[in-house]
Amino acid sequence: MALSSSRPHQLLRPLLRGFHASALALARPEPHEFSKPSGYLGSWEPAGEPREAWAQLDRLRKGYARDVRQLRREYAYEVQLMEAERQRKAEARAEAARVANEERKAAKAAAAQTRAAERRAFEEDFRQALMKERAEKLESWRNKEKLREQKKAEQKELLRKKSSVWLAEDKLEDQILDAIKNTTPL
Repeated sequence: MALSSSRPHQLLRPLLRGFHASALALARPEPHEFSKPSGYLGSWEPAGEPREAWAQLDRLRKGYARDVRQLRREYAYEVQLMEAERQRKAEARAEAARVANEERKAAKAAAAQTRAAERRAFEEDFRQALMKERAEKLESWRNKEKLREQKKAEQKELLRKKSSVWLAEDKLEDQILDAIKNTTPL
């Protein structure tokens, strides 16, 4: 497949973009800390004998190994310090989370106790209102019953008085004798 000559800018754009980005990065001044000059560079003087050269090289190797061991010990110590700091921070975060959780639970329990106390107070008020209403209804019923009994007693008394009025006393004996004489057998 041949490259189309109508779109060369589309092919070059990523390449130019990469150059532009790297040029910007190179143009940016970054602070750089140069290392100290090494004591080994320029300190090597050629030895006259091969044995002396091997001994000098051996000393350099041992010094390098000693320096590397020292650097590794320092690095391990720093890593341990960083790990201890990380662990201390993790423990502090966990402790803070535990304290916050306990406070939240305590607040929740206090809110639950408050709601329970309010609910009990409401239930007690409701029960008192029900008891008062029942007592009022019972009292009303008793009053109505008394009134009904009084009306019945008044009716009976009135009926008794009226029935005694219906029959004159002199005719009462005749009426009783007549009722006894004229009994109808069943």
